[in-house]
Amino acid sequence: MTAMTMPAPSHFFAADALAGRVAVVTGGSSGIGLATVELLLASGAAVALCGRNAERLDRAVAGLRERFPSAKLFAQPCDVLDAAAVKAFAAASEAALGPASMLVNNAGQGRVSTFADTEDAAWMDELHLKFFSVIHPTRAFLPQLAAQRAVLGDAAIVCANSLLARQPEPHMVATSAARAGLLNLVRSMATEFAPQGVRVNGILIGLVESGQWRRRFEAREDKSQDWAAWSAQLAKTKHIPLGRLGLPTEAARAILFLASPLASYTTGSHIDISGGHSRHA
Repeated sequence: MTAMTMPAPSHFFAADALAGRVAVVTGGSSGIGLATVELLLASGAAVALCGRNAERLDRAVAGLRERFPSAKLFAQPCDVLDAAAVKAFAAASEAALGPASMLVNNAGQGRVSTFADTEDAAWMDELHLKFFSVIHPTRAFLPQLAAQRAVLGDAAIVCANSLLARQPEPHMVATSAARAGLLNLVRSMATEFAPQGVRVNGILIGLVESGQWRRRFEAREDKSQDWAAWSAQLAKTKHIPLGRLGLPTEAARAILFLASPLASYTTGSHIDISGGHSRHA
């Protein structure tokens, strides 16, 4: 199987479709977060992004400025688990670009562990990460979103979540439980924020190409396998009907749709981005 060639972002959104709107992306320096930033910029939005690693964030921004030299872009290192830092990021973002009308909560990674080998501290760390990586940015940016809804007619929050929320895996017990809680939180926020005109949705991601999978590929036993063959075999093992891993851009497209006015009558929902791997109804 060969890698898919993805159409340019303009094939999905006009270059100025989101002009005049400000988007915020947490965890925006790599992977799905960075792909989302790219699509937002290509669609005309001004974008503020943050990440914990300042060096990685600087590299991402340098690449973005090269690709989008005239784009309105703001970046600041920020740990989304630090409420004060997130509040400062929200203030700095608004000062640089104006109030946000789109917030993408994308920070957070998975923990591999079973119930038997997950200590109390690991449970606390995982639950804290999955919930407060959404709670802190949402709390900090909600006033901006609600105010911009009155100006632009639409404001949205999108949370990147995992298929584990509905299809738990025993080797990722803490992450699966935390992801299920986030699924519930999105629905609760959607109901609570609806009177303010702020929509809240999420995506459920299956297996998507990432640095983690690339590292596993580099450590493969059969060095004769190239990435296409190795990832296709992985997809077969994981019973993914489309026969491949997803691409960050494919998840980013769903985020872009939910964050944009195209999804103006959608709230409290999740889009499944798993290549058919999902077994839930």
